[in-house]
Amino acid sequence: MEQDVQLVRDLVAASPGFEGLFESHVFNQDGVLSHVFFWDVVQETVASFLGEDGTDWRVTLRFLEEQLRRDVPEVSAVIVTSFLFSLPWPDQPGYGLVDHLGPAMSAQFALIRPSG
Repeated sequence: MEQDVQLVRDLVAASPGFEGLFESHVFNQDGVLSHVFFWDVVQETVASFLGEDGTDWRVTLRFLEEQLRRDVPEVSAVIVTSFLFSLPWPDQPGYGLVDHLGPAMSAQFALIRPSG
């Protein structure tokens, strides 16, 4: 199994709130497109941070921090380009989530979005 698809499966196992999202992606895409899936993960994570129902944003950030620290290029690419880069910008609701990123994600975020 490709490492990026395994990342998605592991995230769903760590945070079961993503199961419905996962099933819908598998049904609509005839499989998992990790970069597309992570666009929705960002939306769900930000919504949770803003107090809406959904997955626990803290669980998601902890999981992604651990995965990024493993330094698997295919996994890191998904986290950096499809999660971190897609987080809200400074003038958007939910930007405060950036202040809760772990050290590895904070460092990558600063590299790809130096102005926030």
